[in-house]
Amino acid sequence: MRSNWEIARSAYKEPIANIARGMGLIGDEIETYGNDKAKISLDVLPRLADDPSGKYILVTAMTPTPLGEGKTVTTIGLSMALNRIGKRAIACIRQPSMGPVFGIKGSGAGGGYAQVIPADDLNLHFTGDMHAVSTAHNLLAAFLDAHLHHGNKLNIDPSKVILRRVIDLSDLVLRQIVVGLGGKRNEPIRETGFDLTPASEVMAILALASDLGDLRIRLGRMVVATDRDGGLVTAEDLKCAGAMTVLLKDAIKPNLIQTLENTPCIVHAGPFGNIAHGNSSIIADKIAIKLADYVVTEAGFGADMGAEKFFNIKCRLAGLNPSAAVIVATVRALKMHGGVGKDDIGTENADAVNKGCDNLARHVHNVKSFGVPTVVAVNRFSADTDTEVAAIGEGLEGLGVEVIECTHWADGSAGTQDLARHVADLADKNTHQFAPLYDDKMALWDKVKTIATKLYGADDIIADKKVRNQFADLQEDYGTLPVCMAKTQYSFSTDPNLKGAPSGHVVPIREVRLSAGAGFVVVVCGDIMTMPGLPRVPAANAIHLNKEGMIEGLF
Repeated sequence: MRSNWEIARSAYKEPIANIARGMGLIGDEIETYGNDKAKISLDVLPRLADDPSGKYILVTAMTPTPLGEGKTVTTIGLSMALNRIGKRAIACIRQPSMGPVFGIKGSGAGGGYAQVIPADDLNLHFTGDMHAVSTAHNLLAAFLDAHLHHGNKLNIDPSKVILRRVIDLSDLVLRQIVVGLGGKRNEPIRETGFDLTPASEVMAILALASDLGDLRIRLGRMVVATDRDGGLVTAEDLKCAGAMTVLLKDAIKPNLIQTLENTPCIVHAGPFGNIAHGNSSIIADKIAIKLADYVVTEAGFGADMGAEKFFNIKCRLAGLNPSAAVIVATVRALKMHGGVGKDDIGTENADAVNKGCDNLARHVHNVKSFGVPTVVAVNRFSADTDTEVAAIGEGLEGLGVEVIECTHWADGSAGTQDLARHVADLADKNTHQFAPLYDDKMALWDKVKTIATKLYGADDIIADKKVRNQFADLQEDYGTLPVCMAKTQYSFSTDPNLKGAPSGHVVPIREVRLSAGAGFVVVVCGDIMTMPGLPRVPAANAIHLNKEGMIEGLF
């Protein structure tokens, strides 16, 4: 089979203006960036406000391996297949971060015959949204340090500064840094650090804002520090939110590209699923829902991470009701959760697949507990055997969920038609009643415990007195907010090496952070990091320009 980049570059790209017209966009509702990508104006939402809404379909996954299990590939393949069987469908995905692109994971544009194009642009600078988020965030950080330097009229406690800087590259030495060195011209000296741009609250705000006015208000609510009297200091206090909004005035507009089969794909925002809320923007999804009969959107990492936040944060804040959910599974991930090591993953082992279904079964149970009809999509690789694939159905027997084999990577939409028909049927018949896992009025501590015990299989949550005091301090003014869990994506527990469906464990809470602008409370569990480092052999090693000046190795 040809490589990803060979497939992508040989595909026919419909002019993006034609894609937009085919969706129902008119006049000045798009701003083209060349011939193959465009921005969508927010003016489309009021124009379509009274139009009927399409079905809202989530693609999530079982607990992944470090290489991912194919949520984006399946999102793209399913959207193309829905169009193939005569439905009007749009895909909605997040913009990839250059941290994983150059680090361990590689492309975020799909793969094989289930890709979006232009893949090179999407994985790199695209339309500049990621840079806008980084710049707006770092402008606020610069305002904060300048305020400290020029007299500190807000009486900020330098030891209680919350805001760190961000960059969209994995760089381990930036996790902890010291600023203010070099004498009195640069002081005060203090410790701080960098996070990856997708972990920025600005990114979360961009994904959750409803319009420019809402964006401006949310940015102003961002808490950057505490003063010496214990009061919260915000971006509004620093008089920075207006300038931040200016930097994001184009980034708030969703991006339009297409799949290899010319299905529309809206790309917008890119918060991570393990340390942020892990979903594309509310604006993008709301536009798509008005323009299509079926909208296929994805949530980051496993269902215990991105899907939980999709239901409890995104749908809650946006007032959106999902019609169906697809849980992506792979034979290789099931083998690993069944006890097979990485070196033996290529050897047939149906017993390990069956054992690994404990992990998948818990995800199925969890997603169905939100009242959403669910199907399992097996993203099949060429090395998977028929016996191993059959073992998945056997392992999930009695759960009342269909297991459908998909070959969209090799066959495009033709390999996902069965899944498309089943998903459309689930969405059309949806008699379930969607509901978040917890009520707004539940205490923050109890919200966290509910997620840990009901979704992670934990017995309890624990925290030291300092963290418990943080919960107590936040409860009075922010107790009605949802919680955003930050933990490893590789296990239901906080131990990435604990595979399968562990139970009886305890979830340790290390830190609590208020994201007042985004509208949630971040709960940091275990040893999760907000700035990853590059692996020993980063994906960037293979990226280069060939003799024709074309990018190779970016897949």
